[in-house]
Amino acid sequence: MAEKKVINVGGQAVIEGVMMRGADNLATAIRRKDGTIELYKQPFTSITSRKKLLGLPLVRGFISLIEMMLIGFKTLTFSANRFEHDLLEEERQKGKETKEKTKAAQKTEELFSYVFAFGLAFLLFGLLPYKLGDWIGLSKQNFYFNLFAGSIRIVFFVLYVWLISLMKDIKRLFRYHGAEHKNVNAFEHETPLEIAEIQKWTTIHPRCGTSFMFFVLLIAILVFSITDTLVAAFILHKPVPTLLRLGYHFLLIPLVSGISYEFLKFSGRNISHPIVKIFTAPGMALQRITTQPPDDEMIEVALVAMKAALDMDYSMHKVRVLESPNDPA
Repeated sequence: MAEKKVINVGGQAVIEGVMMRGADNLATAIRRKDGTIELYKQPFTSITSRKKLLGLPLVRGFISLIEMMLIGFKTLTFSANRFEHDLLEEERQKGKETKEKTKAAQKTEELFSYVFAFGLAFLLFGLLPYKLGDWIGLSKQNFYFNLFAGSIRIVFFVLYVWLISLMKDIKRLFRYHGAEHKNVNAFEHETPLEIAEIQKWTTIHPRCGTSFMFFVLLIAILVFSITDTLVAAFILHKPVPTLLRLGYHFLLIPLVSGISYEFLKFSGRNISHPIVKIFTAPGMALQRITTQPPDDEMIEVALVAMKAALDMDYSMHKVRVLESPNDPA
């Protein structure tokens, strides 16, 4: 009997929609204010598949992370532009004066938002935990220093996710995240791809990016502790200064993300193993915040994106197919 081919599919929530990635395609479906679904589909093959060296274990994890971050920024920008157009049109219909932003203004806003986001991430997950570790006198104890700093990062991460989940727009984004997971779960368990059947599935999925972030935070504790011990014992022969520690920890992020990626794939294949369940429990629990129950319209949007990404027939859904993300809104 021939072995069944495993087809991986996954994606992310965008503003009023979902992006799905299949073996050969990326597809983004969004719900417009008038209720129609717009779909933009493009061929896509990961560079980890095209370049043998970049597809090696440990290497492919960091490359995939960067690749999906770039794709994520583009799809979020695409969905945000369509959503903003709908808001402006709604204001015009109410008789209010509106003014569309120029492309230069949009790019400037995007740049400042990215700079702010990365600056905040550096403060919360980099500098502050290390300074706190120094202040309580853990600099000479590498394992306990990294255990403390890692725990602070995890606390900040959970608090950040919980706080943004209280925002109305983010809560809606998390509902589309739930729609994405329900569709993927239904597909992977060969459930009929009908909205009522898809709704029966959980919004929790072991390969979620939320779980990946938790693996990164946990594995960083171990990798950083080992590295600090080696540097202090064989290179400096004294405790590692905070800024130096922070510097080479940053350089170790590709290794940490590579290990985390491999563990994420392993856990997805062995989710029923008791030890795997223990390690995946925190990330799965956090998904109860980052995924929320979707309505049927959200399920349909995610279903269209998934079918398009997998080259399945979506003609039974009313969809406007875009030739380009810049097509007139």
